[in-house]
Amino acid sequence: MNKKMDRRKKYTKMVLKDSLIVLLKKKQISAITVKEICEQADINRSTFYAHYRDPFDLLEQMEEELIADMNAYLSQYNFAREEESLQMTEKLLEYIASKYDICQTLLNENGDDSFERRVMEVARSFLIQNWMDTNEIDPDITEYAGTFIISGGIHVIKHWLASNMDKTPEEIAWIINTVEIGGR
Repeated sequence: MNKKMDRRKKYTKMVLKDSLIVLLKKKQISAITVKEICEQADINRSTFYAHYRDPFDLLEQMEEELIADMNAYLSQYNFAREEESLQMTEKLLEYIASKYDICQTLLNENGDDSFERRVMEVARSFLIQNWMDTNEIDPDITEYAGTFIISGGIHVIKHWLASNMDKTPEEIAWIINTVEIGGR
């Protein structure tokens, strides 16, 4: 009985998440109601409220899961040397590609910018530290340079997703990792 309830609960959460993604493709989170999510998911409002407070709570929990998965995925790898940063970027892009629909939706103009900021923090923790360690940059500008590089990388990823991933993760990783401040 407990396994049946767990499966039902997982299914319900999956349907609610999928419904929110469908709606986010059309409009911003602030314009989405619980009623719309429930109609899209074909469930009643009390079921929604058994799992989430409101659409923002549902979105936040979806983002939390993605960020936790992204961190867990990238933590499997130990790329410490500069020449391996390209491989780390490829791994990040492979993860994003595996979650194309949700990442493309959350990073589009109807998504809120909290997910983008959180992806930037993941990139900062896994990618930029290696870059900063291997390039002699004045510590006073490290934070600004890191923000510049990561923002550019995120916008390249957004463009790649909006273009239906018309390039391979390897090609996009090369673009992101090759463009540096002032070049070499």
